[in-house]
Amino acid sequence: MKNSISVLQKIVPDLLSVLHSRYRILKEIRESAPVGRRALSEKLNQSERTLRTETDFLRKNGIISSSKAGMTLTLKGKKILFELEQTVDQFMKMNEKEEELAKRLKLQLCRIIPGNLDDDPDVLDQLGIAAVEMFDELLPEGEFIVAVAGGSTMAAMARHMTTDLSDNRKFTFVPSRGGLGEVMSIQANTVSDLMAQATGGENTALFAPDNLSAQALDSLKDEPTIRYTINMMKRANCLLYSIGNAKVMMERRRMSADEKERLNESEVVGEAFGCYFDEKGNITSRLSRFGLQMEDVEEIPYAIAIAGGELKAKAIKAYSHIAPDHTWLVTDEGAANSILKGDTL
Repeated sequence: MKNSISVLQKIVPDLLSVLHSRYRILKEIRESAPVGRRALSEKLNQSERTLRTETDFLRKNGIISSSKAGMTLTLKGKKILFELEQTVDQFMKMNEKEEELAKRLKLQLCRIIPGNLDDDPDVLDQLGIAAVEMFDELLPEGEFIVAVAGGSTMAAMARHMTTDLSDNRKFTFVPSRGGLGEVMSIQANTVSDLMAQATGGENTALFAPDNLSAQALDSLKDEPTIRYTINMMKRANCLLYSIGNAKVMMERRRMSADEKERLNESEVVGEAFGCYFDEKGNITSRLSRFGLQMEDVEEIPYAIAIAGGELKAKAIKAYSHIAPDHTWLVTDEGAANSILKGDTL
């Protein structure tokens, strides 16, 4: 239902406000029937003039009836309200939860998908779908250089992109980092190329691993194709990325036992842009790497982070201490509930 309403809102921007208003009116009439307009106005804290417009609409459509005693629901109105209660309450509660999460994390906007990725792999696709919808909502018309991280979440987003996103937009995608020596299908290079193909955009590749020594990285930075791609990254005006669980990212980067021990001693919980950070968002370690650095993110006007699963809750919460406040987050109930309850794992 949430996805359907998001689509409808694009052509009926006031859909939710009207729906919520009429839903409250119907619920109050059911509870207080028969009820007069003045009494209903006081209960709902709405002006009688505004209420008259709404109740006239409901009466003309056979949803309520009026008598000298006041307004009551018709049989049709009772059926409609029953059906609405099955979905609207859940939707409104999710909206409230999203607003509370954004406030708690001090982010511009949060979108929460039902489910927990840790328990249900199908949630991954739902995260991808929601991220694409947010991407479409966030970006105005124009030309965009989109820096893209790797990982399974970003690959899920790529699977659900279409050329519809390119209506009055021109995209150039670029990986935000080098390769991690992981499965090819979730490398930043691969995901960036898939997004370009799906949207009819262009792609600029980065043919370099991310886990080289600082000396090796420095020697490669002057190679023309690598320098060109890095410069393109620095010009990005949109960023799509995920927030990693520290222990999982240690494994993905194939760290040595000594490196893992050093990071664990620092009590790191999350990783983003090659930076490992603790629960308070203190960066305790930076890896030598190609690509965007943490400081670059603040300068990118459109940034969407996608991360789900209860096991990522602590990383998401920690990252919020250093995230730009214009960040948009897509997550799931597993992570959101854990953060809001304060019992992050």
